[in-house]
Amino acid sequence: MLEKAYKILATQEGISNSAAKSMIDRGLVYVGNKKVMIARGEIDSKTTFRVIKIERAKPIFENDDILVVDKPAYVNSDEIERMYKPAVLLHRLDRETSGVLMLVKNEEFRQKAIKEFKKDNVYKEYIAWVEGIISEPIEVDKAILTQKKNNKAYSNVSGKGKPARTEFFPDIVSANKTKVKCIIHHGRTHQIRTHLRYIDHPIVGDEQYGGRRAKRVMLHAYKVRLLGMEFNAPEPKMFKDFQ
Repeated sequence: MLEKAYKILATQEGISNSAAKSMIDRGLVYVGNKKVMIARGEIDSKTTFRVIKIERAKPIFENDDILVVDKPAYVNSDEIERMYKPAVLLHRLDRETSGVLMLVKNEEFRQKAIKEFKKDNVYKEYIAWVEGIISEPIEVDKAILTQKKNNKAYSNVSGKGKPARTEFFPDIVSANKTKVKCIIHHGRTHQIRTHLRYIDHPIVGDEQYGGRRAKRVMLHAYKVRLLGMEFNAPEPKMFKDFQ
C-alpha cells in the first residue's frame, strides 16, 4: 500500500503532518542512505525512516551590541532570529551552512556594522569540501547576478552582476575531493557556491550548484572579524572526519 511520505513520517515520529513536511523539506529524513526529497511523494506505507537530529545553536559571544551564535546546519537564519528576539540578523547563512551568525541588539551598532560590510572591512573565512582536486590557491574575481524564482534565490557569474571576489586555499586532498579555506570579499548571495561552480569545483552536497548528493552542503562559516572583534565557530566533526 502506498502513502504520502510525510504522513508515514508523522505516524512514525508521533508528530503533526506539517512538522513531518518541514523535516523532509529541511533534508533531515532518509530511507537507508537515500535522502527523502519530496514530502508528498508516495512510498510503501511500511517504510521506516531515519531522521537526522538538529544540533542546538550555541552562543559564541554577547555584549550590549551584538550576539554571535554558532548556527547548526538545517536551520534557517530567520529561525535563529526568532529564538533570540529582540536581537535582529546582521547577515544570513544558507539553511545548510553552519557557523558564525551575527545578530545585533541596537540600531546604532547595526548601522556601524553595515558600513563596515559596505567598505569590505569585514573578514569572513569559510571551510568547504569541494569536488575535484585544487592543488594551489585560486582567486575568483567575477561579478555575481542573483535572481529569485518561487521565493528561491539563484546566482550566476554575470557581467551584469555586482562585484564579488573570493580567495580559495587548499588544505586537504582526499580521493577526488579537496578541503578548502574560502575568504570572501563583498559577500553576495551564494557567492562561495557560485564561484566554486564557476571554476568547476562545486561544494559537496550542493546539488543546486552542481555538487554530488551528501548529508548536507559541506560549507561552514568558520571565522569573522568585525570592528576589532573576532568570532570563531569550531569546525563540525563531520568536516574533520569527511574523507
